[in-house]
Amino acid sequence: MCFTTQYKAKMEQSLHCIALRLIKYNEKSMILTAYSRERGRVGLLVPAGSGKTANRNRALLMPLSRFECVADVKQGRELYQFRGLVAHGNPAGMACNPVKQAMAMFVADLLNTILREPMTDELLYGFLADAVDYLANSGARGVANFHLALLVRMQRFLGIEPDYSTYRAGALMDLTEGRFVMTPPTRGEYLTREEALVAARLGRMTFRNMHGARLSRGARNEILDRMLRYYSIHGYRVEGLGSLDVLRTLF
Repeated sequence: MCFTTQYKAKMEQSLHCIALRLIKYNEKSMILTAYSRERGRVGLLVPAGSGKTANRNRALLMPLSRFECVADVKQGRELYQFRGLVAHGNPAGMACNPVKQAMAMFVADLLNTILREPMTDELLYGFLADAVDYLANSGARGVANFHLALLVRMQRFLGIEPDYSTYRAGALMDLTEGRFVMTPPTRGEYLTREEALVAARLGRMTFRNMHGARLSRGARNEILDRMLRYYSIHGYRVEGLGSLDVLRTLF
């Protein structure tokens, strides 16, 4: 009896998660893909019923919602049963704002595509948790640039951050090498001098100063296209996201 209790305890783990995607699994369950502090990318089985608990769980698991739960992480299983769902952060901060909901949907879609491996990275999780809280608690000012700031800052955690220190006036940006150069590279794609200047300036963008970048919708979408292309060149293929068209119309 003592052995059984001890063994069972080893199978249960508290997970701090960020919700990414919720899809139907069967008549009784849905699958929530989330990024966790303790285990990286995880899949959780969520009841698909119509009772109060099921409805509450779905309301708390909207894209980018932060929550904590206790999961059964038995070895060899890709999907975990969980219990004790507790919301963290400020879920109402996005749930009550359709503009933030659209932004959250795009960012969750992006992260679901990029974060494919079940690898633990507490620094990345901490960065994303802070970003989610900033979006949830911010006002309307600067929200339009949130996705750009996230893409800029996340490059460091993924190991693909350009060497911004190599920028000089009139430089181009070698997208393959991730650095600024004075002559066009013989192979691979690059940004023009005007685009490279914008990229160098964006390298200083944070969530706290992003509202200072006054961009038109066209300019913002062009920058987003270049950034997504840079991610793709460096192994993170993020073109064709389903939520991208909605984001373009709003921002």
